[in-house]
Amino acid sequence: MSEPSPLVLASASPRRRDLLLRAGVAFEIRPADLDETPAPGETAVLTLTRLAREKARAVATRLGAPRRVVLGADTGVLLGDVLYGKPSDPDDAIRMISELVGHTHEVITAVAVTESVGDRVWECAVKTRVTMRAADRDEIAAYVATGEPMDKAGAYAYQGEGRRLLAKVEGSETNVIGLPMDEALALIARANEAAAS
Repeated sequence: MSEPSPLVLASASPRRRDLLLRAGVAFEIRPADLDETPAPGETAVLTLTRLAREKARAVATRLGAPRRVVLGADTGVLLGDVLYGKPSDPDDAIRMISELVGHTHEVITAVAVTESVGDRVWECAVKTRVTMRAADRDEIAAYVATGEPMDKAGAYAYQGEGRRLLAKVEGSETNVIGLPMDEALALIARANEAAAS
């Protein structure tokens, strides 16, 4: 039996790329370009799961035959009923972090794995509880001035300087970075097994 062809990552995220590389996964990058606006009445988990699935399916449809396995993911930060995506500008980043510090929030990453031939989808949503310590506006502004928060959900990077703002992480650390690896690898394995059966 031939080896499964390399995974296709439907994301331009350097964090997801690095996590897959560290796990020794062969893959290529084909970003999906979608409107990521939540639909009216959607919960955070439904929004993120829908977006992960739509990203994966959009790329899978473009690829077609031969069969390839495509992974899409979407990460958000949830505090109460507010879902935080990426900040629109530095002021927005300062606002986001100011609302998150001193509280516990959830980082949710939805992962969807699909195939370019057929319409099966394997998916999950992983939650990690993250507690931020207190921080004043000057400290937050200094962090935002580094530029690090600008393409991160919730405007902070667990794997970078943003880690200094965190007091406690309960659950998957790779989820906070942008891809829960245990769960993602399990979905990829299920998709590859489905192809072999």
